[in-house]
Amino acid sequence: MTSFASSRFLIFLAGTGLAVGAAILFWFDPSLYGFYPVCLFFKATGLLCPGCGSLRSLHQLLNGHLSAAFHFNPLLILSLPCCVWFGVLSATRAIKREPRRAVVSIRWVWLLAGIVLAVSVWRNLPGSPFAMLPR
Repeated sequence: MTSFASSRFLIFLAGTGLAVGAAILFWFDPSLYGFYPVCLFFKATGLLCPGCGSLRSLHQLLNGHLSAAFHFNPLLILSLPCCVWFGVLSATRAIKREPRRAVVSIRWVWLLAGIVLAVSVWRNLPGSPFAMLPR
């Protein structure tokens, strides 16, 4: 299999996996079904990690409830447009057979790490609107 064909096949597999995962998440609410993974960080510490609430947030988003999705994980909802943009950019580069190179500079990585850390601390402060998330 050529490099071009294998890149297209991997993109097809990733898209199929995303579609199947989205369909499962659309029909099965993570708050009601126990087959979804649990957050080990939350189980060990009792604190919300940056990803806590992501499955419930995506379930609400897939069902058209934007405010409920934002309530469960605001960082995820705000970062989705960037994630989609990077995914499309990477897939386009793979299809066009452009050489791989860094998509973002290290400054953006450090900025993102700082934002994730700040949101994580904020979510765990007493009285924070996100501290009362259903666990």
